[in-house]
Amino acid sequence: MLTPYFGKDWTGAPFELFGVPHSIGLAVILGIGLYLACGWRDPSPRARRAFRYTLAAILVGNEILWHLWNWSCGWWTIQYMLPLHLCSAMVWLVAAMLVTENYTLYAFIYFLGIGAATQALLTPDSGIYGFPHFRFFQPLVSHGAIVLGAVYMTRIEKLRPTWRSLGRVIFGANIYLLAMLGVNAILDSNYLFVAHKPETPTVIDLMPPWPWYILWLEAMGVAIMLLLYAPFALTDWRAGKVASPVKSRGD
Repeated sequence: MLTPYFGKDWTGAPFELFGVPHSIGLAVILGIGLYLACGWRDPSPRARRAFRYTLAAILVGNEILWHLWNWSCGWWTIQYMLPLHLCSAMVWLVAAMLVTENYTLYAFIYFLGIGAATQALLTPDSGIYGFPHFRFFQPLVSHGAIVLGAVYMTRIEKLRPTWRSLGRVIFGANIYLLAMLGVNAILDSNYLFVAHKPETPTVIDLMPPWPWYILWLEAMGVAIMLLLYAPFALTDWRAGKVASPVKSRGD
């Protein structure tokens, strides 16, 4: 039997955007990120491997629980629950990246995952489910781990994006968008929100009607990716160097 903290019906406090529990969750994720970026100095290969595998296990376990919860509530459908939305796909890609340390996966996660997951952290899709229900924690854990995975691989494993990888990600993202247009037409779904605007209020509501808002989303995506690349471009410009994706391990 489902516990009150995992059930469909919730009589506790509703989720409050930037309320105390939400703010504490964001602070915890930010603190871990700052520690990875600035505080964890020269970890051993064993410590790095343990962190990568643990974070991958948390991502996969949390996603499996998310699917089981929707199934138990009678809400699992192929129109909604396939891992085809950007962050849903990123969960599995980040887990694979952490295990394999694959650079191509890293580039997609750095450019696409950080921006999308950060937005989802600030406005999590928790519905009515407040602390301490499972649905309160699920989006914070999922999207927080996506961001932390990218930060970890950049700062600890010394991977970094390049102009070439940025171009590949933009090209690959557009191919994926076209594929989702076909999937949505076949399944009558709305993966990537490119079939129509979401039913729930989002920033997309401020954009022109379909299909023109897709172009706005593309422009926003490219702008965010350029912003994410800016620190590396500035560093290379100051040093007069050509960016290389090869990582230096220091061990």
